[in-house]
Amino acid sequence: MPFQTEPPYTHGQAERTAVLLCNLGTPDEPTASAVRRYLSDFLGDHRVVEIPRLVWWPILHGIILRTRPAKSAEKYASVWTPEGSPLAVWTAKQATLLRGWLGQAGHNVLVRHAMRYGNPSIASQLDALKAEGATRILILPLYPQYSATTTASVLDAVYSWAARTRNVPELRFVNRYHDHPGYIDALALSIETHWKHHGQPDKLVMSFHGVPERTLHLGDPYHCESLKTGRLLAERLGLRKDHYQITFQSRFGKAKWLEPYTQPTIEALGKAGTRRVDVVCPGFTSDCLETLEEINMEVREAFLHAGGQEFHYIPCLNDNNHWITALSRVAQQHLAGWPTEVPGAAALADARSHALAGGAPAGACPAHAGRAP
Repeated sequence: MPFQTEPPYTHGQAERTAVLLCNLGTPDEPTASAVRRYLSDFLGDHRVVEIPRLVWWPILHGIILRTRPAKSAEKYASVWTPEGSPLAVWTAKQATLLRGWLGQAGHNVLVRHAMRYGNPSIASQLDALKAEGATRILILPLYPQYSATTTASVLDAVYSWAARTRNVPELRFVNRYHDHPGYIDALALSIETHWKHHGQPDKLVMSFHGVPERTLHLGDPYHCESLKTGRLLAERLGLRKDHYQITFQSRFGKAKWLEPYTQPTIEALGKAGTRRVDVVCPGFTSDCLETLEEINMEVREAFLHAGGQEFHYIPCLNDNNHWITALSRVAQQHLAGWPTEVPGAAALADARSHALAGGAPAGACPAHAGRAP
C-alpha cells in the first residue's frame, strides 16, 4: 500500500501541538441517499456490528440499506436546523470553544473536530493538522464512557490513517473521562439550572446509549462506566436511590441489549402513576437524533400516552461553559509534557540557520525530504 504524499516542509517552520475532537457522525443532509451512505459506513463497521460479514453483509445491503434510509431521513429532518445537523453544529462549536479555553490557559494549540462516520472525516482532519505543522496530536473522543463500539472505533480510524502515513506524528489518546469531576459537575449544574426554573420531577431518568449485553460479558467496560457516571451524578445532586433510574436506549436488532431499556421503563412509570419524569442523557455530549427525536419526541409521547402528566427533556451539555471548562481540563491533563507554545521568531530563525548551515535546502522540502539537524 503506497504512502500518502507528505506536506511540504520548510526549515524553521514551527512544530505544533494539536487536539482532534472526535464524534460519532451524521448524514450530510436529511435525505434517503445521504442517510444510506452514512448507515453503510456506520453499520459496516465491525466494531458496531459484531456479526461475520458473510452473514451480515446480505442483511445490511439487501434489506437494511434498502428500507431504513427513507424512514431515518424523516427523523433527521424533524431535528435538522438551518445550520445543519445538530450533532455537527454542536461538535464544531465545541472545537472552537475548546481552542479558546485552551488559549486562555496558555496553550497555543491547533484544535479541529472530526466524525468517525461522515464529514469531516478523521483522516481528512489529520491530514489538515499535518499540513498546519502538527507533529503532536491528542485524539479526544467526545465519548465520556469507553466502549469498543465508539472509542475503539475512533482509534481504528486513526491507526488506519497512520498505516498510510510515512511521517506519523506523535499520538496520544483519551480513552475515558466518565468520572472526571468537571464532567460530573457540568452535568449536575445543567440539571440544577433546569430544576431552578421548572422545579424537580418525581423521577430523574439517566438514559445512556445501549449496546448488546454480550459485549459486557466479553469485557467491554461501557456498562460499568455508565453506571458509575450515573451514581456519581446522583450523589452530586443529592438524590435518593428511589429518585433516579439509569436506563439504556437506542436498541437495534433483536439481540438482548443492556437493560433496563429507556422507553419501556418510562412507559411503566407513566402507567404506575408517576406524574413527572425528567430525562437527561449523560453519555451524549451533543444533542443529536437519539436525544432530540428518540427521547424528546418518541419517549415523551410514550410517557404521556401511558398516563404521565409532565415530561421534561434536559438538553445535552452542548456549548455549556462548565462542560467546555471540563473538556479543556481533560485535554490539558493529557497534553502534559508536550510543548504547547509556538516558538518565537528568533528561535525559529536560529533553527533555520542551523539547518541551512547543515546543507538543508533554502525552500520547501519536497515530500518528504529529511530534516537537517
